[in-house]
Amino acid sequence: MVLGARRTDRLESIVRDIQQAGGQAAYHELDVANAEQVNAFVTFAKDTFGRVDVMFNNAGIMPLAPMRALKTNEWNSIIDINIKGVLNGIAAVLPIMDQQGSGHIINTASTGARAVGPSCAVYCASKFAVRAISEGLRQESNNLRVTVLSPGVTTTELGHDITDESAAEFVDQLRNTSLNVEAVADAVLYAISQPDNVDVNELVIRTVACYGHAF
Repeated sequence: MVLGARRTDRLESIVRDIQQAGGQAAYHELDVANAEQVNAFVTFAKDTFGRVDVMFNNAGIMPLAPMRALKTNEWNSIIDINIKGVLNGIAAVLPIMDQQGSGHIINTASTGARAVGPSCAVYCASKFAVRAISEGLRQESNNLRVTVLSPGVTTTELGHDITDESAAEFVDQLRNTSLNVEAVADAVLYAISQPDNVDVNELVIRTVACYGHAF
């Protein structure tokens, strides 16, 4: 396993834990919005382990705000990370997986890829895009597995960068019924663990208590 993110101090700690548990892992600094860095990350992974079996495009941001707040810089960041980041990941691994004759691309969307709420327009648009890109790639591929992961609100740092007060309060309320990260990790493991000829196309995950709203 090769982990990539902008904050390498956390990656170093995770890799150490994996290695101490008997696993093989490495890390590489990565900004998914930078195509050159994504290509370097994938090259590092292939050089380290000889092939690339699974690419998990999981990076994302969620700076929610009403459209009339006109937070255009945040809109651009959402597009750069949530959409272009996924495209950069796909572009980096697709030639390798085609050459191998197999591979699995997992893209994190959201329950926000299936419904839109107030203050969520641009974020949800980015996740609708991830779902569309993934489905199109699946239809074009006969030797590649493609999975869309669509979790509801999860106990992560996602959303902690919201600058709009009303949107921040909305997300805080949703966190009362949030998923734990272990449940999402188990879903990813389930998709990866299927036989090579079985493609889990989409996983939508919410808590049982998530009634009355889409997320």
